[in-house]
Amino acid sequence: MVEMFAAENGLKGDPRLQAISSAIRVVPHFPKQGLLLPLFYFSFLSLILSVYDFLERPLFKWGVCFSGKKTGIMFQDITTLLLDNKAFKHTVDIFVDRYRGMDISVVAGVEARGFMFGTAIALAIGAKFVPLRKPKSCQGRVCFNGEVIAEAYELEYGSDCLEMHVGAVEAGERAIVIDDLVATGGTLSAAIRLLERVGAQVVECGCVIGLRQVKGQRRLNGKPLYILVEPREIDGCYY
Repeated sequence: MVEMFAAENGLKGDPRLQAISSAIRVVPHFPKQGLLLPLFYFSFLSLILSVYDFLERPLFKWGVCFSGKKTGIMFQDITTLLLDNKAFKHTVDIFVDRYRGMDISVVAGVEARGFMFGTAIALAIGAKFVPLRKPKSCQGRVCFNGEVIAEAYELEYGSDCLEMHVGAVEAGERAIVIDDLVATGGTLSAAIRLLERVGAQVVECGCVIGLRQVKGQRRLNGKPLYILVEPREIDGCYY
């Protein structure tokens, strides 16, 4: 895997990157157990009170605190990034500037936050958007409008899978995979395998946020990874 941060690839000192980082709300030191329901309620309420109340799922992402004194998880709420129209536009524009001219015909977005960035990127570069979904059960499932193929993958605390509609991507098409955050790379790796199973050429994966400290755990099969910003680190916790 070739890891590339935007600031180290032609955007050093670009004020858009600072604006994007500052627009993401971060809450560190959340316990690993017992707070999923309150967090869900908090994120859902935040959406209800925002202009983005049409979205149906909470917008948070987990990270890890490595400090021996304070343990737990950090969640990174991109609701605030979406609410900041300038920072949101900066995010999309940077990706568009990178992928326009690469002959990309497929933008694959990972559910659900990858949908928000991926659709805008696809429209701007003239590509189709292909949703990679996370169903409750993969095996034997048929969607209301067609058959799907699935790819399972392991997470730190369990397993999950991605699904894609059969026929959505044709052999030989050039694709990129978009998500909001990469940590271990398990989800992106599954997305790559899913696209390659139908003969697509995965050119690159792009994420808004990336963690340097766990990059050795990423499993992207040698595919390039382009990251806009990395979390700030305070007291051993990504912040």
